[in-house]
Amino acid sequence: MDVGATRADLSRRPMWAAGFLALVCSAILAFSGWSEWESRNNELRNAEIELSNLARSLTQHVEDTFELADSLLRGVVTALERDDGKPGAIERIQAFLKARKANLGRVRGLFAYDENGNWLATTEDVVLSNYNNSDRDYFEHHAKSADRSLLIGRPVRSKAGGQWVITLSRRWSHADGRFGGVVAATIDVAYFAQFYRQFAVGQEGMISLMSRDGAVLADNSEPDPQVLGRPILETIPYHPASGVLHFPRSGESSERIGFYQHAQRYPFLVLTTRTQEDVLARWKRDALVRLAVLVGLVALVVAIGVFLVKQLLQRQRLALALAAKEENFRLLAEGSSDIVTRIELDECIGYVSPSTMRVLGWHPSQLLGKRALSGVNPLDRPQLQEILDQLRKGAVDEARATYRMRRRDKSEIWVEATIRATRSPDGEIDGFVAVTRDVTQQKTLQGRLETLAIEDGLTGLANRRRFDERLLEEWGRAYRDKTSLALLMIDIDHFKAFNDTYGHPAGDECLHTIAAILADEAQRSSDLAARYGGEEFAILLPNTDAAGCVRLGERIRRALHEVGIVHRHNPSGIVTASLGGAVCRPGFERSAGPASLIDVADSALYAAKDGGRDRMVMAGEVISLPSGTAPATVPA
Repeated sequence: MDVGATRADLSRRPMWAAGFLALVCSAILAFSGWSEWESRNNELRNAEIELSNLARSLTQHVEDTFELADSLLRGVVTALERDDGKPGAIERIQAFLKARKANLGRVRGLFAYDENGNWLATTEDVVLSNYNNSDRDYFEHHAKSADRSLLIGRPVRSKAGGQWVITLSRRWSHADGRFGGVVAATIDVAYFAQFYRQFAVGQEGMISLMSRDGAVLADNSEPDPQVLGRPILETIPYHPASGVLHFPRSGESSERIGFYQHAQRYPFLVLTTRTQEDVLARWKRDALVRLAVLVGLVALVVAIGVFLVKQLLQRQRLALALAAKEENFRLLAEGSSDIVTRIELDECIGYVSPSTMRVLGWHPSQLLGKRALSGVNPLDRPQLQEILDQLRKGAVDEARATYRMRRRDKSEIWVEATIRATRSPDGEIDGFVAVTRDVTQQKTLQGRLETLAIEDGLTGLANRRRFDERLLEEWGRAYRDKTSLALLMIDIDHFKAFNDTYGHPAGDECLHTIAAILADEAQRSSDLAARYGGEEFAILLPNTDAAGCVRLGERIRRALHEVGIVHRHNPSGIVTASLGGAVCRPGFERSAGPASLIDVADSALYAAKDGGRDRMVMAGEVISLPSGTAPATVPA
């Protein structure tokens, strides 16, 4: 052994250690700087996300408010135009408005003006003859334009109460089409200001309700004539419908971070903003504290490094001992925001991380020594038991499972766990480590998406896609079991005229009512009621003969009569339906198919229509249909 060389090597070690220590300190400082920069960017990104969520929620709130006001305006316009020129018309309108006053909610008041701007009726307790609104911008707009759509005006001071209000107005016309006047609704600017002040957007944060041209309609400050009706932004982005903005504001040294959201149904947008200085204020304070701590730690590391140079050889010997513990430590440290659990070979919990308090509501000390599978849903335990058995045998080194767990408050959540076997220094399996995370939100979203894929959004019945899938399934089942399969097609009589007369909201409510009748009558779990398209519905009836199909059709027809939805363009004066039914036995009619069952039921439906509507027509059983030949139908 060359002692001189060994001594030289030992003498160089302090220099190597000092160089390595300098490199480590530089790396720590560089990594900390990068980490702080990423932390800063995360603060900005989180602020953008919070502002976007807030803007979207507030946009929905304003749309709901405007929709309430618009529905009231439509009702007043309809009443004015219907009773135009009739004796006592104005008195009826005034009585109508007074009756609605208690139920206006967010809407402050309703007003009706004639073609000269004179007040005809209002929910306010004022002398009508004292007021005239012909000087209002929205009145001049409606007087000049034949456009009958809703107009959202800029904030004005109310003539009746003196407060700042946002106006929503519609034109009403005489029977000959001449300008008859204006119907207006007002919403207090202070209402929006008070509502917006509930949301934390920082001391300098702003929430602004703006028109499409950028004029401020309301914000989270006290109504200010210097701000209301004036633009905040030089240019308003229209595409895309929502997005992030970074812009300077006059008189402010810090750039603003904002998010805008255009409404889908009305011409307005909501802008939420915070100053960058406000967003980063907490980060700056924390960064200074972290920097001070880091400098202290680096100084400590340097001091310790000098000492460790002398202990280098001893630390080398200790390194081997520490390496054996490193693997277990790494497994326990992974996914620190999730639950890290050490499971002994007897399947009892030996260690659980503090995050179990957040996810399951149990303190770690309350779970030590308990059976690891005790909180698992009984239906999911066999799956986990099988995984532990496979890991114990060494068949696999790692496995993943998704299952339900019971929280301390007795509720259940979905979790996903990665389970890995651990080994002792001699290579024998000595337990398991499980890293578990909460995936309830993902499972809920997945369930919602599956429901949307098979359910009609308006009626809640099965949609066309689900109907087609079930038809194929039931056809195959009836073919195998040699049973019958019935189909009932229902079409609402003169539904287009109903929509044209009473409007689409009434039409939607009518479809909703009919869907409820169909769901009530299709009582068996195997029956399927579906919205086939538009005003046409279908009911699939497995193991049902022609008599059963007719009975169900007649029950539906009678139920519609009992409901008695008014329809003055239908001969009977109420909403009725035409029904066509068909029955087949797929096991005996080999050349027929699901499409032929639909064709025959549809033909029976058209026979019911041609026969005068409001009736049930039953077709004969489906038989082999030559190409291009329509199936014959017989009256029920």
